[in-house]
Amino acid sequence: MTDTFTPRYNTLNEIYVRSTAEFQDRPLFGIKRDESWSWITYGAFREETDRVRTGLAALGIGKGDVVAIIADNRPEWAVAAYAGYGLGAAIVPMYEAQHDDNWHYILGDSGAKVAFVANEAIQKRVLAFSGDLGALQHVIPFESAADVDGPAYSDMGSGAEIVPVVELHADDIAGFVYTSGTTGKPKGVLLSQGNLAHNVSAITDVFPLEEDDRTLSFLPWAHAFGQTVELHTVFSKGCSTAFAESTPKIVDNLGEVHPTTLVSVPRIFSKIYEGLNKHMESEGGITKVMFDAALSNAQKRQKLEAEGKTSRWLDIQHTLFDKVVMTKVRQRFGGNLKYAISGGAAIPKEVALFIDALGIKVYEGYGLSETSPIATANWPGSRKIGSVGKPIPGVRISLDTALAADPRDGEIVVYGHNVMKRYHNLPDQTAEVFTDDGGFRTGDLGRIDDEGFLHITGRVKEQYKLGNGKYVVPTLIEDALSLSPYIANSMVYGDGKPYNVALVVPEYPALKSWAKEEGVDLDDPDVVHNPSLLELIGGEIGKQTESLPHYERVREFALLADDFSTDNGMLTPTLKLRRNVVLDRFDDSLQGLYE
Repeated sequence: MTDTFTPRYNTLNEIYVRSTAEFQDRPLFGIKRDESWSWITYGAFREETDRVRTGLAALGIGKGDVVAIIADNRPEWAVAAYAGYGLGAAIVPMYEAQHDDNWHYILGDSGAKVAFVANEAIQKRVLAFSGDLGALQHVIPFESAADVDGPAYSDMGSGAEIVPVVELHADDIAGFVYTSGTTGKPKGVLLSQGNLAHNVSAITDVFPLEEDDRTLSFLPWAHAFGQTVELHTVFSKGCSTAFAESTPKIVDNLGEVHPTTLVSVPRIFSKIYEGLNKHMESEGGITKVMFDAALSNAQKRQKLEAEGKTSRWLDIQHTLFDKVVMTKVRQRFGGNLKYAISGGAAIPKEVALFIDALGIKVYEGYGLSETSPIATANWPGSRKIGSVGKPIPGVRISLDTALAADPRDGEIVVYGHNVMKRYHNLPDQTAEVFTDDGGFRTGDLGRIDDEGFLHITGRVKEQYKLGNGKYVVPTLIEDALSLSPYIANSMVYGDGKPYNVALVVPEYPALKSWAKEEGVDLDDPDVVHNPSLLELIGGEIGKQTESLPHYERVREFALLADDFSTDNGMLTPTLKLRRNVVLDRFDDSLQGLYE
């Protein structure tokens, strides 16, 4: 595929110029204010971006400079990014939820000259340490009072002659994406204009997004998956994006903006799976009977589809069930959802099959920040649930079996237009991840089936060997546990030990009805030792892992009162588990499970 791929775009500026001209009257971004949604057109976005680009030029920003953004997804985020690209600057995004020391490190390491921030509160926090940063000259809040100290975002470029978009080359640096840093300091992944624009080109070559498609945005654009798929790709096709108010309001917002496409990480899809199952259980009666029948029929069709077969009788039933049952279920998500695009981690197969059975086609992909990020994907006409698809156009993968415990597996190595330039200021770490022939070592374990579909089987560094010599991939067990409606999070452990144990965070909101019936006080600080709760969670662990080999099952567990989160440092901003942090904090509890 690498020899025949001809990218539609070589730079993000090409996407900007074409999209804002061709789709100028179409809605681009939707925002909810005062209980109603308002939309910004492509033309209005161009006017705002041209103005801010002109303002940045007046501040001395030009080709090769670095512009940072500390904000959650919002129209101004996209404006600031494309204003910077338009001058040839590199964009460095960060999360509002990150700690000050992370901002300090990234701003200093990248050499950012200007930082756009969400509001004055963040501006004050950055200014408090900005004296340590020699390159940083301006910190500009998107939301500010009239007497803001320094340039005001709303006034940038006003009244000045518009500075034109510069012409760039595919090798010019588009931005830094700092990795989550599950261990050590985050690394700045240098991505070129070609890395991102070619990734967009490859995605749109195989995936049929249309102008009337719409997404609900909640996946951070500071993460490569959200940025490439939901900002640049959607923008290139004339689609629209509404901004979710918050994670708890995602389902409400889906019903308000009626998106056709949901781009997410598996955690959100797992929550949809758990929530719908719990809702149907509580409904009971004919509603539950009809839903179960519709689901069973859909799953039979899925099985035949996987074998390349069809059944006219199942298809007839499907048409009826879809009209009577599944259409009503999809109304909970706005009624228009066609695609569920999952990335960032492997989605549990049971969750993917469930959502697909609702009539929402699931397309899972795979990649990392270092691969811009998409390396493989499922797409119409080339789809296998449970896999992460085949290489996208212009990309090739191979497996290095040297470090894999299972001879069928290997470390995934990626070749192609999507592979990063390097890690910023880290030549040794860069050399470690590249093969002699230019392939990128992902650190992920995978298996390629007879049809060429890639299946993720774990992480090279996360697999461990039990005391009996058996290898275990903990993420696969954690994925199984996540299917329980009563388990919010877990971490499985057993390196060098006789068996696996786990730290488990109960899904406390889902336990309220059960707790009331059982007379269990969930607010009691000692509830994690409650025998009834321990018995319930133990049963859930057994049920969710009964299909696993005996040595992979969890023998003992401890309950935690608080969830893993970004605030307590146990999750990265992209919701990956920081195992070393959890191990340090709960080492005594883990070791106690073996006594």
